[in-house]
Amino acid sequence: MRLATCSEPWRDVPIEEVFSIAARIGFEGVELAPFTIAEHVDQIPAERRKAIARAAADAGVSVVGLHWLFVSPKGLHITTPDEAVRRKSADYLRSLVNFCGDVGGKVMTLGSPNQRSITPPTTFEEGWKRATEVLASVADTCAKRGVTICFEALSPKETNFINTAEEAARLADEIGHPNIDIMLDIKAMSSMPDGIEGTIRRFGKRARHFHANHPSGKGVGMPLASGDGEPLNLKSILKTLAETGFDRWVSVEPFDYQPDPTTVGENAYKALKAALPA
Repeated sequence: MRLATCSEPWRDVPIEEVFSIAARIGFEGVELAPFTIAEHVDQIPAERRKAIARAAADAGVSVVGLHWLFVSPKGLHITTPDEAVRRKSADYLRSLVNFCGDVGGKVMTLGSPNQRSITPPTTFEEGWKRATEVLASVADTCAKRGVTICFEALSPKETNFINTAEEAARLADEIGHPNIDIMLDIKAMSSMPDGIEGTIRRFGKRARHFHANHPSGKGVGMPLASGDGEPLNLKSILKTLAETGFDRWVSVEPFDYQPDPTTVGENAYKALKAALPA
C-alpha cells in the first residue's frame, strides 16, 4: 500500500505547490480534484498538462488519478431522463479520462452524489439503466488511456443511488468491462450493513482505490470533538485491508480542513504511516 493525499484541501493553491507540500509531508502520490485546476478540463491545454505531469515528477510524487469529477462544469447528471444531459456527462467523463491519462493518473473515483441521485418520477431501475449506459459508453476510452473509473458507494445521507459496495460491484459487473470497477471509502463504509472492516473483507481485494477519512468528515489522525463519534482503529482497518490482498493507493480525503490543510495532511500521514502493517 502506498499513501497519497487528495488535492482539494489546498484548492486555492497552485497544483505545483500542492505537489511540493505533499512530498514534504511524506506522501508518495496526489489525487487531483479537476475543478481546482479548471472549470472544464478541456480548458487545460496540452502544454499545461505536460507541465502538471513534470511538476509532479520534479516533486517526487505520482499523480494517482482524479476525484470530485462532476463539481464542474454545471449541468451534469448520469441518471436523469434528459438524454442530452446524459450525453454531455458521458462526453465530460471522456474528457476527464483523457486528462487523467495525460497527467499520468490511473484511477478516477466517481462519487458526485448530486449528479447521480434519482429524482421522481425516475425509478431506481431506470436510473440504474441510464447510469450503466453512461459508464459503458466511456469504458473503451478508459482502456485506451489505461484509466479505471471506480464507482463510489456513498451513504444514504448523500445520495439515494448506490449506497453499498455490493451495489457498486453489481453495477460494475453488469457493465462487464475491466476499466469500470469500484473503490472503498472509510466514511462511506461506516454506514454500510457490514461496517467498515466487514465491507473491506468482502470487497478489499477487488477495490481499485481506497479513501481514508473519519466518518465525521475529519481527516484521520485529527482530534475528535463531542459528537464526532468514536476514533478509528486504523491499525485494524489497514491490517484487514492488507489481508484481502489490496496493494494499491490509500488516499487521504478529509472534508474538514481545520485548522489548515497542511496540518490535516501531516496528521493523516503520521496516523496512516504508523498504522500500516509491517
